[in-house]
Amino acid sequence: MDQLKKIKLGSQGLVVPQIGLGCMGMTQIMGFDTYGKADEKESIATIHRSLELGGNFLDTADLYGSTENEKLVAKAIEGNRDEYIIATKFGYELNEKDELTGQINGRPEYVKTAAERSLKNLKTDYIDLYYLHRLDPNTPIEETVGAMAELVKEGKVKYIGLSEVSANTIKKAHAVHPLSALQTEYSLFERNVEADGILDTVKSLGIGFVPYSPLGRGFISGNIQSPDDFAEDDFRRYIPKFQGDQFYKNLELVEEIKKMAEEKGVTASQLAISWVTTQGYVPIPGTKRVKYVEQNIEAATIELSKAEMDRLESIIPIETETGDRYNKEIMEQIDR
Repeated sequence: MDQLKKIKLGSQGLVVPQIGLGCMGMTQIMGFDTYGKADEKESIATIHRSLELGGNFLDTADLYGSTENEKLVAKAIEGNRDEYIIATKFGYELNEKDELTGQINGRPEYVKTAAERSLKNLKTDYIDLYYLHRLDPNTPIEETVGAMAELVKEGKVKYIGLSEVSANTIKKAHAVHPLSALQTEYSLFERNVEADGILDTVKSLGIGFVPYSPLGRGFISGNIQSPDDFAEDDFRRYIPKFQGDQFYKNLELVEEIKKMAEEKGVTASQLAISWVTTQGYVPIPGTKRVKYVEQNIEAATIELSKAEMDRLESIIPIETETGDRYNKEIMEQIDR
């Protein structure tokens, strides 16, 4: 049964369900398990269940598992490609052996190389939404987007977007070819896109907003009570939000969100997702388990009143310090 309303992303014709499915955790990334061990069979079942519920908007990237994630998505959608809206990303450079080089590459010739590789890995002849994963500081955004626009002309890509870029970069890119979406981390715990005027910019230009990690990388679920709850190879161990005193300060905020969720008869995760969808954005909560994709999609049916939105705002006002969302090296890759 389709539980999801459809939302227009941008002004070029892209229509998606109001909640997508982030597939990153279904494979390793840079040698780390994201959010615990993944099981391929359960991951594929999760993608199929999401489709049954109307959640046909899948988010992957060539970076995830060094192309393994795209290949897993290809396996899941085989024989049913046109039922899905597939978003993938490029920019973290991979060499001919699909190994990360440590560079971010937005050069026009690499854009084409990366797109051809993703088309092959996804076993498809078109990508619905193609994002630049991170800005290449050595290539003007106009050149990168110009090459992405060529892919649109060729029919290999239907719509384009950017990820983790500043308002200024968005304006420059959008002038070359209309952007359908901006993907950036956004949750009750991470609101820099509001503070930096990025949300105002996408609204004024008619660009859709796709928040990733709407559950604060699982923190808001309330299932994490100690930094020791993470496995040794869980990358969250290396994120400042989850370290030292900051962890316990954030945990106090989570407890307040859980209280409110219990009063409403929903989970803390559902409350956090509903906070995003109520604003008209399209979150892509990641999961690799059927039971969680069902819970996440159910969040679309939850209605939050203005008083409830205000209460969440009072629990975590925008200026609340919750810690950096990446380590120093990765934070430096974010365009500000």
